[in-house]
Amino acid sequence: MQNFEQQIHQTLELILNDYNNQRVIDRIKNFDLPDNAVIEKILDSLKKIIFPGYFRSHSVKIYTVRNQTSMLLEDVIYKLTKQIAIVLRYDALYETASEQEVSQKAQELTFSFLEKIPKIREYIETDVQAAFEGDPAADSRTEIIYSYPGLYAIFVNRIAHELHLLKVPMIPRIMTELAHSKTGIDIHPGATIGKYFFIDHGTGIVIGETTIIGNHVKIYQGVTLGGLSTKGGQSLKNVKRHPTIKDNVTIYSNASILGGETVIGENVVIGGNAFITKSVADGARVSIKNPELHYTEPTKK
Repeated sequence: MQNFEQQIHQTLELILNDYNNQRVIDRIKNFDLPDNAVIEKILDSLKKIIFPGYFRSHSVKIYTVRNQTSMLLEDVIYKLTKQIAIVLRYDALYETASEQEVSQKAQELTFSFLEKIPKIREYIETDVQAAFEGDPAADSRTEIIYSYPGLYAIFVNRIAHELHLLKVPMIPRIMTELAHSKTGIDIHPGATIGKYFFIDHGTGIVIGETTIIGNHVKIYQGVTLGGLSTKGGQSLKNVKRHPTIKDNVTIYSNASILGGETVIGENVVIGGNAFITKSVADGARVSIKNPELHYTEPTKK
């Protein structure tokens, strides 16, 4: 009978030999991988910058907006530049570039992103307003900022979207998947979302990469804005696969709107559980017939 050390040795050799099959999962990268924990810390610092009066750092003894923002900004610049430098190596343009070239590009991308913070804050302000005006259960805007999962998912998406537009690899998707894991709301960083966007409840929402959403759009839990088919795989890359939702549209729970040619016109209301693969004209109301309910009287004992 083999002893414990021999079993460990044989198992180790079995796994190491399996690494030699030249598959994608067998590749050993000779450069670093992005760090999800660091990216989450970047999001936390950006939250404090974007909402300066709400998420102050308690480690700062003498609090001023300038002091805290300066420290947070330096922290984001250092961490984000380093993470971007890591992921740039996964871009064919930078795989063999010098460390100096990669570092310079990472720094340029970091500052280009940070210049978008006023725009992100402008949009987030409208999202808070839309949530407050659209939800009678909301007691205050502060409650929304602190506790609404929909707003958090939108906040992360607005950050990730700007990085996506700058063609930063991997990090935007890592950010939105971190938000997905916390909220149950899956928004691809490529989705284009207008102002006054309100997600009510939110769990189970899916918004695909090429979705375009206008202003004053409200969606409920379980909504899917997706593609009709993914059988084409990579051949569908950069093709408009997801719907366009125009201004002032409300989409109720568990509705599915699919297809890149599907356009939902302005002022449309989509009822719960609707399944839509064709465009809907401005001002329309779409609903499914209520299923017939059958009640059985309880058996008397």
